[in-house]
This record gives sequence, C-alpha cells and structure tokens, in this order.
Amino acid sequence: MSKPRSTVPKRPPMRGWLGPGRGESFYVQQADEWRGTTVQVCGLWPFAIGTGTPMIGVPLGRHIHTGATLCCDPISWFQRAKLISNPSAFVLGKPGLGKSTLVRRMAAGLAGYGVMPLVLGDLKPDYVDLIEALGGQVITLGRGRGFLNILDPGEATEAAVRLRDAGFEKEAAQVLADAHGRRHTMVSALLTILRATPPTDREETILDRALKWLDEHHEGVPVLGDLLRVIQEGPPEVRAVALDRGVDERYQAITENLEASLIGLVGGGRLGETFARQTTNPMRRDAPVVYDVSAIDDSEMDLQAATLLACWSAGFGTVNVANVLADAGLEPRRHYFVILDELWRALRAGRGMVDRVDALTRLNRQRGVGMAMISHTMSDLLALASEEDRMKARGFVERSGMVICGGLPSAEMPQLTAAVPFSQAEQNLLIGWQDPPAWDPMTGREAEPPGRGKFLVKVGGRPGIPVDVQLTDVERSINDTNKLWHQQSRVGRRAGSTQVGVDS
Repeated sequence: MSKPRSTVPKRPPMRGWLGPGRGESFYVQQADEWRGTTVQVCGLWPFAIGTGTPMIGVPLGRHIHTGATLCCDPISWFQRAKLISNPSAFVLGKPGLGKSTLVRRMAAGLAGYGVMPLVLGDLKPDYVDLIEALGGQVITLGRGRGFLNILDPGEATEAAVRLRDAGFEKEAAQVLADAHGRRHTMVSALLTILRATPPTDREETILDRALKWLDEHHEGVPVLGDLLRVIQEGPPEVRAVALDRGVDERYQAITENLEASLIGLVGGGRLGETFARQTTNPMRRDAPVVYDVSAIDDSEMDLQAATLLACWSAGFGTVNVANVLADAGLEPRRHYFVILDELWRALRAGRGMVDRVDALTRLNRQRGVGMAMISHTMSDLLALASEEDRMKARGFVERSGMVICGGLPSAEMPQLTAAVPFSQAEQNLLIGWQDPPAWDPMTGREAEPPGRGKFLVKVGGRPGIPVDVQLTDVERSINDTNKLWHQQSRVGRRAGSTQVGVDS
C-alpha cells in the first residue's frame, strides 16, 4: 500500500515559485542592516559581520575576512576622508612580503589622482620601472654615473624672477633665502660626514658669508671649487667674519682646516666628485621623480649618507618652490607623495640623518606632501647608536597617520605595541604571516610565503583592517625585483669551442 503524499509544500527557491501568477521575483531586495557593538550582536550568529571598509583612496586589495574592497592611502585619508590627522604611513614587515609593492600600488594610484610620487633616494632600486611607466624623471647618481651640485639653487632663481615680475617681492626673497639655507646646510652636512665632527661656529659663519659673496659676484651656477677659491682668496667680507685682524697669516691659520676639508670634497676623496660638478639632470617639479642611487655600494656608507641628504635637500627645495608659486597663483597646486624606502639604511648612514627625517615627519602637513616610510622591524629603528636617536626614530611610528604591518616575528611585538596598540588577535595574525613558505615536493620549489601581500592597516587604537594586496598583470611587469636571475649564467667556454652552453 503506497503512502499518501505529504501536503506540506516544498520550500520555494530563492526568487519564488516560477511561472505566471506564482510570485516569481526578478529582484531580490537587500536585507535590512543594523549596526551594533560586538556585545549587542554576539547572539545573532551567523548573521553578524564586520562593518564595511573605507572606499576613499587608492584600491589596495580585499579584506581578508569579508572580501570587501579596501581603499587606502595617507593623502586621501587625510585630505578627503578625514580619517587620519597626519598624511603619512609607516610600513613594517619582514623582507620579501611585499612592502615596496604595497607602496608602489599607492604611488601609482595617487598619480592617477594627480599626486606626484617622489622617491628621494632609491637604494635597491625598486621604483625606477614605476616612475618610467608613469612618464616621470629618473635621476641616476653614483661614482661616474651622475652629479648633483649642492650649490645649485635649482628652480629657486627662476621662481624668484617670476615672483618679482608679478609683484611678490617678499615671497621672492623668501625663496632665495630658503635656497641659501639649504646650500649652507648641505655644505655643513658634507663636512660633518667627511670629518665625523661638525664644523665650528666660526667655520659656519665663514661658509655663510662666502656663499653670499658668490651669489653677489659669481656669474652662473657656482660649484664647490668656486666656494673653495673664495675662501682661499679671502675677500674683505669673508675676512671680516673670520676675525683675522688684517693679518694674512692669521686668516690662513683660521681657514686651514676648512680649506683642507673642501679640497677633499672637490678633489675626490671618500665622497668622490659627485657633489663637485654641475648637476647633470636637474629635477623637475611637474612630474614624478626618482633618484636612483643603487649604484652606490653598501660598503660606502659615507657616500650613501651624503647622497641621500643631497637628494632630500634638492627634493624638498623643489617642493618649496612649487608651493610658493601656487600660493602666488602663478601655478596650479601640486601635492607630492614622498617615499623613503629602506629607512633603516638611511638612518644608519651617518650623523644628522635622524634629525633630517624627524624634521620631515613634523612638517609634511605644512609642506603639502604625503609620506610613506618603509622599514623591516622596530628593532631596525631602535638599533641606532644614541638613545636620543632611538627615541626620535620611535617617534616616526607614533606620529604616522597610519601604520601598515606585514609579517613580523613574535619578538617584535613588545616594541611594536609600545608605539601602537595591537590586540592579541592582531599580534597572532602578524606572527602567522611571517612563517616560512612550505616546500612543494611535486614541483621541487617553495610555495608562496603565507604572508606575502597580506597587511594589517592600523589607525591609532582602532581595530586593524587585514587586507590582501592583489596585483594586476600590468603591475607585475614593474614589480619584478629578480630581473638579473631570469637568464642563467653561461660561463666556462672551452678554448676553440663554439658552444657556450646548453639551455636546460
């Protein structure tokens, strides 16, 4: 005997019963949403989910848990979204997990918004291909590769003329005074690096007066050799501040050490002739720029420090000129995104580097620039020689508008949480991302590291946003840091043989 059919109707499909008059709907209305704290909605599982991520700024990737798109960059979050109070980001993470790739994504996106990326010292290089793809300017520096005249006022002289013609006498004088101060500071910095001690007060005054004498009497752009000649000849204005009392022998004794140091800068020495000749490729203010200093070997720490300082001086001098011209209405307003990659190497390069970065991080809002600083770990910042420098370096992280962390070892957590609050779950997430990649026995190669492309975006004490950065095909072509390994080495050719090697 067959069982009677059940009278309970079947559950309708997602869009209702199909067919005429049966309630089919081609539009499924979105479910109502309410917002509450985790305490209030903890019993609504599985219907609770985190809030949406910000959609203002450069698209970085997808939220790891929700799949929502995260848009994030320090300039957009400061200028438009008002989410941070300082247009800067500090990026931390172990090598090989994609820190530079993340910042390149920000730079490319900001360039689409009209922001100029400035890489003031690319030590690897990591940004040359990106700047070339953006139609920017690549300035190569190094022994025999390019020169940067530290006495070159750059675009300041031309800008002062334009300002005077437009009736802005005060602004023109300020531009020239800023250029004079930058040149004086750079000469003093090079002397400090060369001597390992700063110039004396009397030497500083002599340099200041000699530079002013050059501005008044020298035609064209002076170089360090011209400054040396002025000090050797000793015009009355320079002798007056040297307090030589009208005695030639006394003046020569007072300026002997300064003259010897300048000869070392002009004649080669440890710093070569990089700063003693006319600038080979002047920096532009209307295009993305990268200073490629990768040709300088890591063993030449003094030359690296001097070159980085010179690049920063030239870069921010150009930014200052652009801001003054925009304030006067002579040019459109330009914003810049300054990238300081491998910051730990720059800070250890020599005396004065920490103070220079400290000044930049405090004045970036006033200068109209956003900034991204990149380092490996907090230990790199806290490994400086003096306690004063270590405290300043930790302040870089504390003052940043946002802190973006990749995979980090567990030993870093006490130092990191001392600067930025991280929950235990967030710490465990960062520690898991730094695990080594697994070995694939089928292919005989390492799998991709678990933390590659994964970052946690922190703003103050707010919960972090975990994001997975996914590259497009176009980006992969400018994010290749293994170009020198694409072609296998072919050496050991036998004498008289025409065969060099066999491709595997």
